[in-house]
Amino acid sequence: MSEEFYRIKRLPPYVIAEVNGMRAAARAAGRDIIDLGMGNPDLPPPPHVIEKLCEVAQKPDAHGYSASKGIPGLRKAQANYYGRRFGVEVDPETEVVMTMGSKEGLASLATAITAPGDVVLAPNPSYPIHTFGFIIAGATIRSVPTTPDDNYFRAIERAMAFTVPAPSILIVNYPSNPTAETVDLAFYERLVAWAKDNKVWIISDLAYSELYYDGNPTVSILQVPGAKDVAIEFTSLSKTYSMAGWRVGFAVGNQRLIAALTRVKSYLDYGAFTPIQAAACAALNGPQDIVEANRVLYQKRRDVLVESFGRAGWDIPSPKASMFAWAPLPPALKHMGSLEFSKQLLTHAEVAVAPGVGYGEEGEGYVRIALVENEQRLRQAARNVRRYLQSMGINSSAA
Repeated sequence: MSEEFYRIKRLPPYVIAEVNGMRAAARAAGRDIIDLGMGNPDLPPPPHVIEKLCEVAQKPDAHGYSASKGIPGLRKAQANYYGRRFGVEVDPETEVVMTMGSKEGLASLATAITAPGDVVLAPNPSYPIHTFGFIIAGATIRSVPTTPDDNYFRAIERAMAFTVPAPSILIVNYPSNPTAETVDLAFYERLVAWAKDNKVWIISDLAYSELYYDGNPTVSILQVPGAKDVAIEFTSLSKTYSMAGWRVGFAVGNQRLIAALTRVKSYLDYGAFTPIQAAACAALNGPQDIVEANRVLYQKRRDVLVESFGRAGWDIPSPKASMFAWAPLPPALKHMGSLEFSKQLLTHAEVAVAPGVGYGEEGEGYVRIALVENEQRLRQAARNVRRYLQSMGINSSAA
């Protein structure tokens, strides 16, 4: 009997879990840790969504198995969202499937379409599921940059020319987690044309579709004419409506990919609890003022973070989108590396952040900071950081 499991052997230790364990231990010891590490929204869903959940949960027939691909009304609601938000016409029967969050959807799609030895192009740094969902499925990952510039296209061209077998899947994630980078429609137009020329599927993760700032809306790859020939896109209600724990996401796009994902899911699950799906319909179809309110709130938090941490001696670039800031380590402490710096910050400043190396080797030298505490707590975090930096001989003029 082997105790060496093939897929487990392919998974390295989860670096971020090391900091998470330290945070949990510190809190258990009674310390007031300001948690800016995990992207866990601290805001509640809209009241009418919770009301719909409770209303449907009261029905005796609402507690049986649900629909794995999503109830028809929910798939139609998601199709309507794409129509009003992006001007993209979507068939709710053949081009939409509900997922239990975008993370599960990406993992299930990897299972559906990946054969052992397939080569997948994935961004580095990257949210772990973008790489490890496919590694678990048996694929080999070739890293490409996250920065959407000419170097990005040179990298994917080199990958096609020098990788055997040739890559068959490309993963994109904009707004990026963790780097918060964004793209315009011209980038997607060029990418779709490249994918068609090279016979590559594109998987787009648009989980942060509604968290954009300074009046610059995000775009969908499906806005490109003909994109559905090669692309599938994942979205989520987690951040848009503060419904992270509800696990409601969607895949939209290419019919063959949707059919493959739907078939695999039919073997794996019976879908989310029906009252949750009904409440998700209420979120998508109901008043949308919560979306703008959340966007404004996160933008204010972003501004407070950048301003207060800057005065504390740590210059952080202002993110254009997402609920994260991608922060380079203070130059004088860069030698520590992102993991040790995160541990030091937790221990001495009582502020938890996510080490950039946990998102790939190209994330070294950075930490990810989540905008999941209110403005008062962010300013408190900045004061704690200032004291720590001063203890290390760094002040605002030297950072």
